Amino acid sequence: MSRRRRRKKIRVMKLLFFLVMMAGSCLAVLLLASFLLGPPSLERPQNTIYYGNTEEVIGEEYGSEKRYWVSLADIDDDLEKATIWTEDQHFYDHIGFDFKRLMSAVVKNITSFSLKEGASTITQQYARNLFLSHEKTWKRKLYEAFYTIRLEMYYDKEELLEGYLNTIYYGHGAYGIEAASKYYFNKSADELRLAEAAMLAGIPKGPSTYSPFHDEEKAKNRQRFILDNLYAHEVIDEATYQSALAEELAYSEDHVITTQSAAPYFQDVVVEELKQLLDVDIEKIRSGGYKVYTTLDMKQQQALEEATTRNVSNKEIQIGAMAMNPNSGAVTALIGGQDYEASSFNRVTQAKRMPGSSFKPFLYYAALENGMTAATTLMSKPTSFELADGKMYQPSNYNDYYANEPITMAQALALSDNIFAVKTNLYLTPERFVRVVKDKFGFKSELDAVPALALGTEVVTMQEMVHGYSMIANGGAEVNSHTITKVTDAYGKVLYDREEVKKEEEAWSLFPKEDDKQVLKEAYAFILQDLMKGMFNHELDGYMQVTGSSIANQLTHEYAGKSGTTNSDNWMIGFSPSLVAGVWTGYDDNREITQTNDKHFAKQVWADFMEASHQDLPEEHVVKPDNVVEVNIDLNTGLLATEDCGQTHKMYFVKGTEPTKQCTLHLDDEFTPEHPDDLNEGIPDDALLENWWKWLWTGEDEQ
Repeated sequence: MSRRRRRKKIRVMKLLFFLVMMAGSCLAVLLLASFLLGPPSLERPQNTIYYGNTEEVIGEEYGSEKRYWVSLADIDDDLEKATIWTEDQHFYDHIGFDFKRLMSAVVKNITSFSLKEGASTITQQYARNLFLSHEKTWKRKLYEAFYTIRLEMYYDKEELLEGYLNTIYYGHGAYGIEAASKYYFNKSADELRLAEAAMLAGIPKGPSTYSPFHDEEKAKNRQRFILDNLYAHEVIDEATYQSALAEELAYSEDHVITTQSAAPYFQDVVVEELKQLLDVDIEKIRSGGYKVYTTLDMKQQQALEEATTRNVSNKEIQIGAMAMNPNSGAVTALIGGQDYEASSFNRVTQAKRMPGSSFKPFLYYAALENGMTAATTLMSKPTSFELADGKMYQPSNYNDYYANEPITMAQALALSDNIFAVKTNLYLTPERFVRVVKDKFGFKSELDAVPALALGTEVVTMQEMVHGYSMIANGGAEVNSHTITKVTDAYGKVLYDREEVKKEEEAWSLFPKEDDKQVLKEAYAFILQDLMKGMFNHELDGYMQVTGSSIANQLTHEYAGKSGTTNSDNWMIGFSPSLVAGVWTGYDDNREITQTNDKHFAKQVWADFMEASHQDLPEEHVVKPDNVVEVNIDLNTGLLATEDCGQTHKMYFVKGTEPTKQCTLHLDDEFTPEHPDDLNEGIPDDALLENWWKWLWTGEDEQ
């Protein structure tokens, strides 16, 4: 060999050695960098999904793309096999690169001066889906190799396959096998048949080419190629192969991802609660891939929607309705309007309206705490009150009906007597009443301390009202209304668990007491519950029928409640021991409700909903507190009833506050009481009270 040729050979060997060393050095640096940087994040934007209280899907939030994440266990085995044998036969054997296929592709790309030929493994494609664009450049190829090494270094094959199947693009905006299954076949990824799995496995190679919705013939040819490959490698037997070839595929007719969507107003409340719990914005919620488990009871939600459709015939009138478990605070059903598409304004949480007489139960709780009883009697007659500024206030009863004689608190609540309510408010003082409503019942709305507050003239939300009634229904315990019980990320990691949070709070309490959450006095809450049953009890009929008489005959369970009416608002709120529901109807622009039928919508919706919901609820009865006694009372005098009394009613009292004198009003004419004053025992002197109220407001005594 000549010296020149020997020198040339040495130079070539030195160059090859240099290239090998450079490649080795680059590989070593690459491996070291991959190790030092640690595992790459696998997070990708996903759709947030909402579940009801039985974990059925009720809706979801979309980002810019339709994405879901399902575990490998929830993906059909046939789909996994079809994908691996089509995309990467040596997936479980290589370390991220199929070098034989890779070298073949490199040679073809060099000779053609292009990057058209691909030999990407599943790991490489997953790296591209996670971190890179799909442009075909050498720079992108190098980055792809870098991320492929990192993925293989820190994640096992099952994690990589799961990630790939959840991120690969299947066309029509559907990313991941779950979205694709829903889009093409309207089913979940764990329900696919082999023929369907083979069809889907062929799409990622070219979604615009192999989608059956673009070109069914090409899609079928691609499907056959995949089935042939599975049969050739003995992954499936001949019978399975022939059956899959012959199967007629049933595609989704709408060509959209169909998911159940329920209770949109409720879902808006969930989103607001989720933003606070996780401290995230709406865009993060839409693409965060959260799984949000809510309190929505689909049976109750459907019952509420059906009751609305059946009863609210005037489509201009709006509705706000909410149901809640009074013991847990779980919101179980919610409607914020007649048509979400027409108006997403939520009349439960956003609208503030005058509650009318439905506000009175809070007044009478304060009265019970401050010395009045169910048998306290006050005069029901037209009354004028002179206020501190010298103005006169003249409340009136419905249709100007009055007893024109004393009536008991029990009857005043059942008949919704306004004069009794205003006198009670002035006895308490409006300032004290406001403190009770805010401090004990948790109202946040601004409330003016005025005599008319007793009649619900200040504006509040339905959410506040249902919360307050829940405290009465549960015996006076604190209750926190909520719509979310648990939140996980797309991979199942728990981000929030309401039960766990409660346990932690209890664990951190230094001096836990059983009565820590008791806000109202249990005895008075029990007595008020009984008083609120009066609106359905004809025993309490007086100068007019009880206010719930129009629906009383429709009710098969024992309920307590209160209705409320203003010129532009109709309310009905009531409860059993296991469920509280409130319904408001009215015009958004505060127009007066003039049609008689329109004024009954709230009560009818409430009655239908409560009856339907209680078909699935156990019969519950509240246990009378030990310090409460039951006494039969004469409704004319508020004293202990005798055999001679005509209209009587059983009432509850805290021991020691019940009347001790018997009624003598209905004895024979020949009877003369030993002490004439006994006849009026227990009846407050309205004249003295009114004089006291005038002094309270004006500082002057009435002569």
